[in-house]
Amino acid sequence: MYPEQIVNPMKAELTSAGFSELVSPEQVSTAIKSEGTVMLVVNSVCGCAAGACRPGVKKSLENSKIPSKLTTVFAGFDIDAVNEARKHFAPYPPSSPAIALFKNGELVHMVERHNIEGHSANAIADHLKAVYDEYC
Repeated sequence: MYPEQIVNPMKAELTSAGFSELVSPEQVSTAIKSEGTVMLVVNSVCGCAAGACRPGVKKSLENSKIPSKLTTVFAGFDIDAVNEARKHFAPYPPSSPAIALFKNGELVHMVERHNIEGHSANAIADHLKAVYDEYC
């Protein structure tokens, strides 16, 4: 497990932007099963999370339509919460960082690490904005 002093600033990048931190399996299940749209970001310490995922996700919120709920778990730290989230990502394999969008409890869109790595924050934001326009 990563040290708290390393993880907390990375968590704060999303929580300060309005994301709810999910730290237990119960919180994850409750959030995912919510009515409306729920974005769940699997945050990570990796470079693509810092350089593209978190900035792209935050920039994507500059859109007329956004998910009803913004949530996040942290890979390598909130172990049980991440494991619960990944149960709801099937058929997608475990990936971090990752971005999932649920609508009324159903997974409707998934952005895996290979869709994040090598892409700019702007490209990720533009992609997510198109997803919000379709599902939110």
